[in-house]
Amino acid sequence: MRELTYVARRTVEWREAPDPRIQAGGEAIVAPVAATPCDVDSAILAGHGFIDPPFALGHECVARVVDVGGTVTTVAPGDLVVVPWSINCGTCDRCRAGLTAHCAAVPYMAMYGAPIGGTWGGLFSDMVRVPYADAMLVPLPAGLDPVAMASASDNWSLAWRLVAPHLKSRPGARVLVVARGSIGLYVCDIARALGASDVLYVDPEPEHRTIARGYGASTAESLDPLPRGFDIAVEATGRVDQLSLAVKCLVPEGVCESAGNHFRPGELPLLDMYLTGVTLRIARDNVRAHIPAALELAASGKVAPEKVVSHVIDWEDLPTALPEKHLKPVFVRSEA
Repeated sequence: MRELTYVARRTVEWREAPDPRIQAGGEAIVAPVAATPCDVDSAILAGHGFIDPPFALGHECVARVVDVGGTVTTVAPGDLVVVPWSINCGTCDRCRAGLTAHCAAVPYMAMYGAPIGGTWGGLFSDMVRVPYADAMLVPLPAGLDPVAMASASDNWSLAWRLVAPHLKSRPGARVLVVARGSIGLYVCDIARALGASDVLYVDPEPEHRTIARGYGASTAESLDPLPRGFDIAVEATGRVDQLSLAVKCLVPEGVCESAGNHFRPGELPLLDMYLTGVTLRIARDNVRAHIPAALELAASGKVAPEKVVSHVIDWEDLPTALPEKHLKPVFVRSEA
C-alpha cells in the first residue's frame, strides 16, 4: 500500500509501506474514503512542527472498514466509520474517565499522523490498522456525508467540546472566536446552533470571515480595538499574543479555551487573568469521548459543517494538492 509521507517543508510524497494486517482479535483494518488536513497539519506543512520528517501524515478521516478481528463487535466490514486521531484502548482508568488522549495502555501521545508515542501511520494512507476497534471506531450515522464529516476525527468534534459544555452551563452566552482555520469556523456554527446570544469571529482572512457571517457571526479583522464582555473565548491561532488578547476580552469568571498548537513560546497577562478570574484550558482534545455527541448535532440539521469544506479533491492528487494553502480541502477516494 501507499502512505502519504511528509518529507520537507511543503513537500509530501507517496511511499510504499507493507499492507497492515490484523494482529489481534480486537483490531480492524480501515481504508480512508474522505480525509482532510487538521489545522495542525497545515502548520506542519508550513515547517512549524517540532518533529523532523519523514513521517506519515494525516489524522482526520471517515473510512470504510475492510477487515476486523474475531472479537470486534461494534463494526463490521463495509461500515463507514470515524477514526479518532489518538490511539486509545477504551478500558484503562483514563479512557473510562474520558481521557482518551492520555490512554495508559499505549505510549504517551500515541496518535495517527506523527511518530509520537510509536509509529501508527497516517490517515492519508491507503489502509490503516486500528488496534482497538471497539473502543476507537465510531459508525457514521446514516445520512451524514463523509466529505462534510471528514473532520469529525478531530477538528469538528474538538469544536463541539470547546463551546457545547460551556453553553449548557451558560445559556445565551456571548462567544468570542479568534482563529485562523477550520476550528474557529466550526465553533461559530456550533455556538449559534446551541444558543449563543452573540458570536464574534476574528480572523484576518476575508474568505474565512465571509463563512463566519454565513453562520450568523459578526466579524472583525483583528482584536483592535479590544472587544469586551464575552463569557466564552476560543483561541485557535497557535499564537500566544492572540491568546493573551482573547483572555482580556472576558467578563469576570469567564472561560477561555485554547485550541492553538503553541509551538512557539510567549507570555500571558497573568495579573489581568488573576484580577478577572479567568479559567483557561489549553489541551489536546480527548476527542473519542466527544465524537458521538458531535455527530448527533451534525445529524440534527441545525449545523452546516459542509460550508467549511473549501475543496473536494481526488485522492490521487494528494502529493501535489495537500501542500497548497486551502482552508479545508477534503481528499476523496473512489470505492469503485
